[in-house]
Amino acid sequence: MKILRPLHGGFSMHFLGMVLGAGISASPVFSQSFNDTGEILARSAEVADIEYKIMVQRATQTAIWGMPAAGMIDFLKGIRRDLGGDYNDIIYLNKPFDSKHGFLTANDVTAYAWASMTSEPGPLVIEVPAATEKVNYFGTIVNAWDVPIVDVGPDGFDEGAGGKYLMLPPGYEGDMSLEELTEAGYLPFETDTYEYGFSFRPKLTNGGTDADAADYAQTIKVYYLSEADNPPPNNYLEASEVPYDSLPYYNETFFQDLNDYVQNNPVRPQDKVMVNFLKDLGIEKGKPFEPSEIQMQAMNEGLLLAYASMQNYFVTPGKAMIPLWVDDSGEMKSQWLIWDFAEGQPEAGFPYETETEVLVDARAGGSYFWITYLPKQLGGGTFYLTGLRDSDGEMYDRNQTYKLNVPADTPADDFWSVIVYSMETKSFIRNVDPVGLSERDTDAMQANEDGSYDIFFGPEAPEGMESNWIPTTEPYFLLFRLYGPQDGWLESGWMLGDLEKVN
Repeated sequence: MKILRPLHGGFSMHFLGMVLGAGISASPVFSQSFNDTGEILARSAEVADIEYKIMVQRATQTAIWGMPAAGMIDFLKGIRRDLGGDYNDIIYLNKPFDSKHGFLTANDVTAYAWASMTSEPGPLVIEVPAATEKVNYFGTIVNAWDVPIVDVGPDGFDEGAGGKYLMLPPGYEGDMSLEELTEAGYLPFETDTYEYGFSFRPKLTNGGTDADAADYAQTIKVYYLSEADNPPPNNYLEASEVPYDSLPYYNETFFQDLNDYVQNNPVRPQDKVMVNFLKDLGIEKGKPFEPSEIQMQAMNEGLLLAYASMQNYFVTPGKAMIPLWVDDSGEMKSQWLIWDFAEGQPEAGFPYETETEVLVDARAGGSYFWITYLPKQLGGGTFYLTGLRDSDGEMYDRNQTYKLNVPADTPADDFWSVIVYSMETKSFIRNVDPVGLSERDTDAMQANEDGSYDIFFGPEAPEGMESNWIPTTEPYFLLFRLYGPQDGWLESGWMLGDLEKVN
């Protein structure tokens, strides 16, 4: 249908009558605008503090957009601040994390290894060791947006043989083609940011220990392709006793993080609009970040709304998560939830982009507000259940005592684990012990006659049940993990019960 444009700025009533007579509804905007000439001009003249209000809007939207990038730069900042390290250093543990560490929804049973890296000087090699009889890796190399580039280890690209993963920087035009690099023994990947990260979780077999995992981590190598003939020694930094903190915080440091991302990486086509918005907040590529007092005020105000939006996405059923167990009519049989990623994203490798859009809200509130290092390919190594509400459908109350019964037949070939996380930071609650309990702790726990275990959550341990208790000193949520979930367990009828209030 060809749209007829009016002469002299208005539709003729004759033309409008023709449209209505043809059975086409006139828009309410059209009908209103005939009698309101000049109203929007007059109303707009009454708007005060226009620049400030726009800055607040820019801050809110760029914070949600930039959530993954802020989260990734904070790994590097923690390495520099807390460990005295830098790009390309390998961080490792000789025992699992505890409450002194800040790391989004990490577990407390694994001696991780991780690093923050850059290919700005040139193509970057990450040597992943081959699996041994006692240790192998499950993990992912990601770009500056936490988008998975490749999974490693037996379940990843190298299938346990290890390999020289080669990160080619944006616009790579080296002497060797991808085919030649492959023939030379590298596993090359073209990337769209200079900065990367990896987080590898060791799997222990045949009596392997955390000490074995620590030794294994020190066989990872990171160097530049230009140094391949004689790679320099790496720095290996052990973080078990250091209060290493990689968490994003929703204050002035958040926009410092976004500035660091902008300065340290190329501006991708899909980021140009938001990078333009950041200029209103004092962030511009190639220029120092020196925000004014009014810009700082706007950023803090906008951040609060951004955090509220992402938190709402996290706790509202049907957004970040959906029920796992429902009856035939769709009614919830249990309050336990599973992660509900945006449609098509697991299959696509979690780019959070489609042919037509960037999935800004789903990327932030649906994932990176509380998760890091999603795998390129979802596997069956671990299954996660999220707990937000008790058996009455009420959000957990940190001042209330609850009981969770973990059945003896919990379908985990390796072990089960339950961890309490801070609702505010999405990391461990600080200065509590323990942050979680698992089947590995059952030698010290009290078992029921049927072989099940009652786990208690609350500000104080029920009398005589200290070994089965996890403290709750602030608002929280739970992750219940099945490590090595058994084949067919979802169809078996097994179900984890809800948290019950203890009177």
